[in-house]
Amino acid sequence: MMNIDNEVLADLAPTGVLRAAINYGNPVLAQRGEDGQPAGVSSALARALAEALGIEVEFITFDAAGKVFAALPENTWDLAFLAIEPVRAAEIEFSHPYVIIEGTYLVGADSGFHSVADLDRQGLRLAVGKGAAYDLFLSRTLSAAGLVRAPTSAAAVDWFVEQGLDAAAGVRQPLEAFAAGNPAYRVLADSFTEIRQAMAVPKGRLAGARFVRAFLDERIGNGFVADALRQSGQHEVRLGPVDQP
Repeated sequence: MMNIDNEVLADLAPTGVLRAAINYGNPVLAQRGEDGQPAGVSSALARALAEALGIEVEFITFDAAGKVFAALPENTWDLAFLAIEPVRAAEIEFSHPYVIIEGTYLVGADSGFHSVADLDRQGLRLAVGKGAAYDLFLSRTLSAAGLVRAPTSAAAVDWFVEQGLDAAAGVRQPLEAFAAGNPAYRVLADSFTEIRQAMAVPKGRLAGARFVRAFLDERIGNGFVADALRQSGQHEVRLGPVDQP
């Protein structure tokens, strides 16, 4: 582990505590615990980082990743857990990914859609959570279909159902959980992207970013991240690799 110097602490805890943004919009990474506090791999990493720094953690919670990013100019958080995206990288220092998850579509069980390519057609309307990693990806890559942006990822599924849209884009695991309880819907077998979830600090906090990368390497390598995923019920999530120099 790298040395903790004043520059690292100034980057990661300018107020004296680690203010960690937690996004409840991705249940693979974050859940509300029985005590009302954040649970899941992201909060486990935030607590462990604060412990390594010898300071307290303060959780700042959001219901969508886009809202975490939108709050950046307000200086309300020092650490976040976001998917690596070019739009975000202009304003954020990212670590390597600690979790890699799939972005795919929820569709009607009796629809004619069987692959993600089927859904990039003129006239189709796809629900997405505004500002989510897959919203940013699809905004860059779709050539014909239109996006209908709901305020959160969960709302995107609701809008898809209520408005009779053609599909809802999202993270595979929560979409499959929805389909398991609603037989009128199914999830496509393939995916349109791999979402690389990383730890993040505001742009320019380079000492803090280096410390976070070294910390994450250690926690991936010693099994901490895998254990946190299992303990939060996420057994089929792909772990990110140890960073390569």
